[in-house]
Amino acid sequence: MLKDALQLLKTRAPGFVPRVAVVLGSGWGGVTEHIVDPVRVAYADLPGFPVPTVAGHGGELWMGSIGTQAVAVMSGRKHGYETGAVDGMRLPLQVLQALGCEVLVQTNAAGSLRADLAPRSLMAISDHINWPQRSPLVGQSGSERFVGMVDAYDPLLRQQAVELAALQGLALQSGVYAWAFGPQFETPAEIRMLARLGADAVGMSTVPETILARHLGMRVLALSLITNMGAGLSSEHLSHAHTLSEAAAASHTASAVLASILANLELN
Repeated sequence: MLKDALQLLKTRAPGFVPRVAVVLGSGWGGVTEHIVDPVRVAYADLPGFPVPTVAGHGGELWMGSIGTQAVAVMSGRKHGYETGAVDGMRLPLQVLQALGCEVLVQTNAAGSLRADLAPRSLMAISDHINWPQRSPLVGQSGSERFVGMVDAYDPLLRQQAVELAALQGLALQSGVYAWAFGPQFETPAEIRMLARLGADAVGMSTVPETILARHLGMRVLALSLITNMGAGLSSEHLSHAHTLSEAAAASHTASAVLASILANLELN
């Protein structure tokens, strides 16, 4: 399937070699509006690519340029809670790495565990907590499966992102992201536990993709759009509809900032 998907992309966009792959989570879809001369390929046409089942996630791969940066943008991802498997993004990332991508830029919507990290703010992920202790590398063979996770989120890319966001007038904070399996939201007790463990935000994605990307030798930059406070930290009622509503309200700003980061990111 990898060879078939790769050949289809090369046929649809001859000579196109992106260096940056992007995965768009809830609230980040407006980034595609910044892509110049895009070539769009439906996941359904790509062998092994997931068909999203979650509202707020598209199902297309966009190839084009943002500024001078050639990018391959995945509109939507596969979540572990959809099937129970956590390796649903393995083949798509293998295809994008084979296409030329050296960097994976991830985005997600997340809940805040910090009073100073308010809804509609942005956070650059500095590290993560794999709370379910699930790995998409289970079943792999060879020594390469023992992937080091120190600086899994590239410090140099993160620093660039913080500086580029500041030029747009936005304070991009850094913090630790905890992966909760979902699809149910966390309990107040679980939120208190995660905060004590050192988490600043919590969400239901991103960590498996980071592990897969590091296994492929890709550098990772990841950004969270804060859509709510964690359970018990405010009076708001948590629901997926609420997440999508808050994500939509902050989407224009988040997408514009990410487009600026992608356009100006120095990879060498």
